[in-house]
Amino acid sequence: MTTYNWDLIERLLREAQNSAGHSFTPRPYAEQHAAQKAAEGEAPGDLDHLKAVADEYEKLLLDRGYIAPRPEDEGGNGENFVLTPRGSSLLSLLDSSIPGHEHPRQVLDDQEDALLPETFDEVASKAQIAGGSV
Repeated sequence: MTTYNWDLIERLLREAQNSAGHSFTPRPYAEQHAAQKAAEGEAPGDLDHLKAVADEYEKLLLDRGYIAPRPEDEGGNGENFVLTPRGSSLLSLLDSSIPGHEHPRQVLDDQEDALLPETFDEVASKAQIAGGSV
């Protein structure tokens, strides 16, 4: 069973969404994520490992269709991304600013590999995941 750092993925998706005009840099985002977690009183873990995971997530999100290269007319520079519809759906499920955001994350965690496109698309299509009911 594959487990993911949903907080880090949420951060990377938000950064991709807002990357017009500048390069997408997952390693510094991982550092910022760790600093934020430490400020919140959580142990961020091994920073070098977190940076490596962020790099892996960038590749996975791109390869599996959650992010795509940003078009030049939208501020693309060849090193930044936009969210695809699948990526937008994932971000909405992970959104930590929404009360009850833990339920969708738990549903995703219950999958063999929640970010396999066919698995994610099936899970995301179920209305009850967004509403927090079972």
